Amino acid sequence: QVQLVESGGGLVQAGGSLRLSCAVSGRTSTSVVMAWFRQAPGKERELVAVISKTGAYTNYAQSVKDRFTISRDNAKNTVYLQMNTLKPEDTAVYLCAADGRSYSRSFHSRSQNYIYWGQGTQVTVSS
Repeated sequence: QVQLVESGGGLVQAGGSLRLSCAVSGRTSTSVVMAWFRQAPGKERELVAVISKTGAYTNYAQSVKDRFTISRDNAKNTVYLQMNTLKPEDTAVYLCAADGRSYSRSFHSRSQNYIYWGQGTQVTVSS
């Protein structure tokens, strides 16, 4: 069983930055592909970024490319999402997800393929 706990959300002005963290317990983080998804009110859950078990591969939603960076520190069993130049449309609950299968760009872009989820952390960007 894997437990995921997100932190780092909050209220920020447009153009600002936040760094989200996701602490992994129950399994070593090197055994799971990790991802950040987000869900805004009335909208479907969407992939923000995903990182392979070793960190060799990453994939981003087009809307956050060049603004967000996903990274992992396997020694600390933690995954991060650095969010820069935030926009009001980035406002959402951000959820950390994990899956133990081998990394696949297409497979791990879909929320239904993740087994483990955190509770989420709210990010609100004011204009």
